[in-house]
Amino acid sequence: MDAVTLARLQFAITTVYHFFFVPLTLGLVILVAVMETIYVRSGDEAYKRMARFWGRLFLINFAMGVATGIVQEFQFGMNWSTYSRFVGDIFGAPLAIEALLAFFMESTFLGIWIFGWERLSKGLHLATIWLVVLGSHVSAFWILVANSFMQEPMGYVVRNGRAEMTNFFALLTNPNLWVQFPHVVLASWATGAFFILGISAYHLVKKVGDQQVFRRSLYIGLGVALVTSILIATTGHVQAQHMVQVQPMKMAAAEALWNSEEPASFSLFTIGNLNGTSEVFSIRVPYLLSVLSYNNFTGKVEGINQLQAQYVQQYGSGNYVPPIPIIYWTFRIMVGAGALMILFALLGLFFLWRRSLERQRWFLWGLVFALFLPYLANSTGWIMTEVGRQPWIVFGLLQTGNAASPTVGVASVLTSLIVFTLIYGALAVADVYLLLKYARKDAQDEPEIAGTSDDALAHAY
Repeated sequence: MDAVTLARLQFAITTVYHFFFVPLTLGLVILVAVMETIYVRSGDEAYKRMARFWGRLFLINFAMGVATGIVQEFQFGMNWSTYSRFVGDIFGAPLAIEALLAFFMESTFLGIWIFGWERLSKGLHLATIWLVVLGSHVSAFWILVANSFMQEPMGYVVRNGRAEMTNFFALLTNPNLWVQFPHVVLASWATGAFFILGISAYHLVKKVGDQQVFRRSLYIGLGVALVTSILIATTGHVQAQHMVQVQPMKMAAAEALWNSEEPASFSLFTIGNLNGTSEVFSIRVPYLLSVLSYNNFTGKVEGINQLQAQYVQQYGSGNYVPPIPIIYWTFRIMVGAGALMILFALLGLFFLWRRSLERQRWFLWGLVFALFLPYLANSTGWIMTEVGRQPWIVFGLLQTGNAASPTVGVASVLTSLIVFTLIYGALAVADVYLLLKYARKDAQDEPEIAGTSDDALAHAY
């Protein structure tokens, strides 16, 4: 493999690994804030124990997210210097704001929240966790501002071989941002909800720990899981319709639609040839793709062959077709995992309504394994989003093959790829160990460290 391919593989591995932690950070912190809010308003100590228990797991996840996220910044300058020179004037601005404003805000108030139990008033302590919620979501917003420019560039002019920002406000009003941001946030909240559901279900089915805490956590998780899962499907539909307009090749690849159709059929199952250049067999639902793309039965969806010819005329000779098998199957895995999330949430609320939830041991065990569904949907969704944009790193402006560092050779990238993979593998083992260790503990347990209970908890964090 050449240096560009290895650099792409390295960025993919580190980014997907980092994105294991980001959604849980966003989703778990807001649920912890809700639990502490109920505690402050009601005075019920069970909600305080809930906030501290889930807050402990949140902090483990947050620490791993920070450690893996730092690497992302360095890769732009090391492996992708041409890209950084070309869009640094634009891409660097939202990332700088994210680091200097949102991340520092999030980290500062998280520290106060950790050490502030019993030292601050209830209201002031509650305010710190809500400021962490605000900081984490603002951080995600600015990162998506940067990513949305890569998907749908605007507010710029190309001058002296570089893209220079001409309208900062255009970055903030980018249509891609406002279909992407709600979808990512809701997916993160769902990740937090299913994380709580899985661990709570384990404690209930094994009948270990503070049953009152885990029962209430399960109820909260079910409500949030149902609402967010349905809204994820809704915002995903809106995002797909926007994608048809601005990146039609991505939609064509996701449906293995080789030739334009009006009306267009939806692929239930398609088998292509070995090199992914044509269809061998497919089962399709007539009209459905037009309905999903335009909310009517007559809309025309452009095919891969027609879009390839159009892009050759527009951008010059080249192959503008992304890896179709990857896009096709990641899209279906994402949608399938999302559908299962809705099903689990509906079943859980049905059993809760029938007052038989805790007697459904098979369902509680199912919730334990359903914990992984949001991770599967999040990862495959991002793979589809980024790989489906290929061969562009910035759509219509800069191709990925021209964006890598020209002086970084195969040996250097391969070495860093191996090192990062090994380090991240070790971090994964440590993360799973810590999460399992503390997830199995009782919510009433305090870390066995000398000192006051507050000092002990702070040191353990």
